[in-house]
Amino acid sequence: MNDWPEGWSGDDRDRYGRGSASAQPESARVMRQVRRGQGAPGQGAYGRQGPSAPPYGNGVPQQPSYVDGQGYGGDYDSGYNTGQVYGSPGGGGYDGPGDPGGGRGPRPAPNWRKRIKWTAIVVITGLVVTTVGTYFWADSKLNREVDLSKVIDRPEGGDGTNYLIVGSDSRAGLSSEQKKQLHTGSAEGKRTDSMMILHTGSNGDTLVSLPRDSDVEIPTFVGSESGKTYKGTGRHVKLNAAYAEDGPELLVRTVEYNTGLKIDHYVEIGFAGFASIVDAVGGVEIDIDKGFKDKYSGADFKAGKQTLNGDQALAFVRTRHAFAASDLQRTKNQQKFLAALAHQVATPGTVLNPFKLYPTLGAGLDSLIVDKDMGLYDLGSMFFAMKGVNGGDGTSLNMPISGSSGGNLVWDKAKVKQLVQELNNDEKVTVSGN
Repeated sequence: MNDWPEGWSGDDRDRYGRGSASAQPESARVMRQVRRGQGAPGQGAYGRQGPSAPPYGNGVPQQPSYVDGQGYGGDYDSGYNTGQVYGSPGGGGYDGPGDPGGGRGPRPAPNWRKRIKWTAIVVITGLVVTTVGTYFWADSKLNREVDLSKVIDRPEGGDGTNYLIVGSDSRAGLSSEQKKQLHTGSAEGKRTDSMMILHTGSNGDTLVSLPRDSDVEIPTFVGSESGKTYKGTGRHVKLNAAYAEDGPELLVRTVEYNTGLKIDHYVEIGFAGFASIVDAVGGVEIDIDKGFKDKYSGADFKAGKQTLNGDQALAFVRTRHAFAASDLQRTKNQQKFLAALAHQVATPGTVLNPFKLYPTLGAGLDSLIVDKDMGLYDLGSMFFAMKGVNGGDGTSLNMPISGSSGGNLVWDKAKVKQLVQELNNDEKVTVSGN
């Protein structure tokens, strides 16, 4: 009786009884054969009597027994019953011949300290790049048109920094519809609607308004465009006439000559720019003590706290016909509003919100005219100083007035001298204005 299954030839018996000619096991032989139980010697896998396996030869080593997981020195994995095939006790997969453990092993815990460090580096780098980019973008938008080197016979500088802040009535860039909406009229050229000196120092900041009707003497000056020298004749005019005659350079020369205070920086903003800044920050909240109307500026306000948009803000700072004190009351309103605007711009809601910050910077920088030596740091210092004045950390006043002459407001010379001395020495201002 043939002990091999039917149809198997002798070659098959040699192949599957004695092993292949290759020293490496066939892929089918790699999987161990599972026997259902221990049979008697010479008994088949299913209990049938059969001959022993043919003897091995031709240099092929005898294969180990796999009965009950034995074989390979007894250390071979018992296998299928636990599902751990070709792997480590943890169930990991086989990593190849170079894997000493027979598997990948447990995944290492994440290094959170390293992750946090790199996240912080990426965030800080992004902030630095954004800040530097914003700085150069903003710096490139400054209109440095005023050359203070053309101003002659300047007084000695004192401690602290003095800014001359000018609000002009320039209609440049306004359409006919906008002029009607803003009640600006259509006058050609530009004049000054407001002038202020902001002093920043170590003893508090001081904001001094110069009424545009102030009586001043036009001194000898050099024309900003012609370069010619115009001798002073003792001619007295209203302060805003100096600006109308030869622009910012003559205005600075006139202020310095009549006060003895050196102006370090010049900042000017027109109607359109002012309204745009207010709208960019979402309006400015202000508390109006007493309601008023003015057909010339378009003002129509009730008393109490309210948020003004660009058009309303422009009407508020331009109104003078509604007040008995006329220009003196207007300068007080201008101080109050500009300080509130600076406070609004410097809030975290504006500075940390790119959707407000960039439109505000764009609107402000596009409309500002500054001197050639003005930098972003100087401009930022000016705005924060104005915020401080509004917050009670500084002082605001009108230039002291002693009376009037021919419709011009005459300064109180003694008080002006004391005020200038305190500012030059960076002392706490004790002088009171009108």
